[in-house]
Amino acid sequence: MKRENIAGMSIRGGRRDNFYLCLLEYYQESDRWFLGSLLPVRDEEEGSNEGDDIIRNWSEKYDLRELVVDIPLSKPACESCAINCPGAKRCPEIAIREVKRKIDMLLHDDQRLLESAPKQYERERNDDDLIDYKKDLMSKEAHEHILSRSFKRRLRKGFLPYWNRPIDFWVWLYYYDVLLKIFNFSYDSFGTTSLMLISRFNYLRRHFPSELRLHEGNTYLTLLELFRAKIITRSQLTNLNDLELTAEAKREMIKSIEKELKIFIYDHDLEILIQDPRAFDSFLLAITGQRLRLDKIRQLPAWALPHETAFVVPLF
Repeated sequence: MKRENIAGMSIRGGRRDNFYLCLLEYYQESDRWFLGSLLPVRDEEEGSNEGDDIIRNWSEKYDLRELVVDIPLSKPACESCAINCPGAKRCPEIAIREVKRKIDMLLHDDQRLLESAPKQYERERNDDDLIDYKKDLMSKEAHEHILSRSFKRRLRKGFLPYWNRPIDFWVWLYYYDVLLKIFNFSYDSFGTTSLMLISRFNYLRRHFPSELRLHEGNTYLTLLELFRAKIITRSQLTNLNDLELTAEAKREMIKSIEKELKIFIYDHDLEILIQDPRAFDSFLLAITGQRLRLDKIRQLPAWALPHETAFVVPLF
């Protein structure tokens, strides 16, 4: 019987870092997912095409149709634009104009609140610093509040059509403060992605089967949604950055994920996920793909260009 599957592949890291292909397979008769394959792939050395062959052969072996990666699948608007450029502030691209309009509106409304009642504004903003990040971020209460100091600084820096994609603003709108607070991380499509990694991925994707559909995920957003669903805890997230505590934190997190998402993981693979950061990231992308297959994902607005980015944020 043909089985459903989905895979994740994180390729962030240095040129010589291993990366992993992580495959989840669904068995209908037991209504259970299995971590069916966790395959390390090394970059090519001295003209060897071993890595290329591994990816192609692995995809064909499992009849893989969908893969979630952690690298931008679309480019900034400027890279495909052929018009006589009027400048970033007057960019005529519809999605870019809509993002800029929303940013201007947020800053304008925030300034109006500040000027109308400055003491109340500061008091409410301090209260917002205590926001419960376990709320559903799509709810009105969770994002329609006075701008935090850090988020206001981010918006004032502006949106650059040669550097940012509309999906960047969507992530800022709903996740900026919590990403900064928990991970000390600010999302930018190309802020943590080097030209070397993009070139490496563009080379690798030429060796994927033509029918393979790619999706873009983000491990930080997946972790936040796991936390919001109370599958993992705040202390586990914090301990990921502690060299002495990260192994136990990952073990606890994976065990909780295994239970809540009905995933079976062999002990040998579990130890690899705990010990190798690239394997753990690929696993997070694979469970992002699992939610995609179950149609449990965030719905993106049209201005975020969801069909172009194929960006996936899971729901648990």
